[in-house]
Amino acid sequence: MLALLTGPCVSAQKVTLPLWPDGNPEPYQGAAETDITKPTDRLVQGKALSHMTNVGKPTLAFYPAPAEKNTGVTVVVFPGGGYKILAYDLEGTEVCTWLNEAGINCALVKYRVPIEKKYPEDTQDLEDAQQAMRITRSHAEEWKLDPHRVGVLGFSAGGHLVVVLGNHPDFKRANEPATESAISARPDFIVAIYPAYLTEGPGLTQLAKGIDPVATAPPTFLAQTADDPVHVENVLVYAEALKTLKVPFELHVFNEAGHGYGLRPGPLPVTHWPALVETWLHTIDMLPGK
Repeated sequence: MLALLTGPCVSAQKVTLPLWPDGNPEPYQGAAETDITKPTDRLVQGKALSHMTNVGKPTLAFYPAPAEKNTGVTVVVFPGGGYKILAYDLEGTEVCTWLNEAGINCALVKYRVPIEKKYPEDTQDLEDAQQAMRITRSHAEEWKLDPHRVGVLGFSAGGHLVVVLGNHPDFKRANEPATESAISARPDFIVAIYPAYLTEGPGLTQLAKGIDPVATAPPTFLAQTADDPVHVENVLVYAEALKTLKVPFELHVFNEAGHGYGLRPGPLPVTHWPALVETWLHTIDMLPGK
């Protein structure tokens, strides 16, 4: 299977590959992929954002860092959208622009949506995340990236997905070809920005089913705001679990900004989170020391 993931050598330009060249593990029978953005949808810093849905043919788009800046570090990016849509520009292409400017390669995932249930009730989300990691590492030589410095970044539902991936990188679906697990799907670090679905129960005091933190989880960066309607408890409870397991983590809780602000600059301190991530990547020895 992994032999089918390779392709012609590319450099200094975006390349887009299907996540499942032989077809999805679960057949898709929905409508055609579309952007359902409406003029009445909310704006972020005065700009609209895409609402991509009916993604039946998931893809990975690789945006290489400029050759003169390339650090070898790669971030696989998972936009959010409640597993209904993907905010593909706000939490995707715009993120790749920032990463490339920092000398970091970006692999942007268009994973399957909508799905009615998420992991563990439905495993399509985790399957797509694993496959994205394996495709990225399988192209390490031709894309000039370090396969041991490949992390993930997710927003909202994508934040949930990267946490699930970090704790379940070795998940095996029914009838999975043995060749698929030949390349590790474990990320080397995790960045979760306003993650959703990490907690449940009265008072949101316990981790949700399927999170299942493990001591081998990668170093993790968490950021959220106290006024997030998706609930700041997501990062607070998960950070406590990581602390108990002695998994390295960094936690930033800001006072305000709500949810879904991406990295568009604004007047509030939370919009500086990308600079905090860059500093953190130096401290965990992913980026070269300053």
